[in-house]
Amino acid sequence: MGIQTIIAAGGLVLNEKNDILMIFRRGKWDLPKGKLDEGEKIEDCAVREVMEETGLTQLDLGRLLVITQHTYFDQWIKKDVIKQTYWYLMKASLDQPLVPQTTEDIESIEWVSKSQLSERLENSYDTIVEVVSKLIVES
Repeated sequence: MGIQTIIAAGGLVLNEKNDILMIFRRGKWDLPKGKLDEGEKIEDCAVREVMEETGLTQLDLGRLLVITQHTYFDQWIKKDVIKQTYWYLMKASLDQPLVPQTTEDIESIEWVSKSQLSERLENSYDTIVEVVSKLIVES
């Protein structure tokens, strides 16, 4: 039996100033994402997960930016899995309140400007660096 693949989706959310919405969870800077529910469309999953993790209520879904993969040990099923994440470009306005989903260990949420970005990415995951780099290369 091969290694199990988990499908997830998330968003690289930009505001009017082109700041990037980042969450701080388990000691690292991350982007909001989560697992696909059975029968759910991947785009709907991306929007739902971003809203749940950040408290945003108004999101404009953009195009698929990139698909990343990484392997990790899943505590619940007690084995290594591959997480394949579909990342969408999204837009949200700055005037919305941000509410960290503490049940998902999210401690804080910040709009990160381009000048702060490299510092945040130094304390992030390779896949998050890949997602952000994809946006920067294209813009």
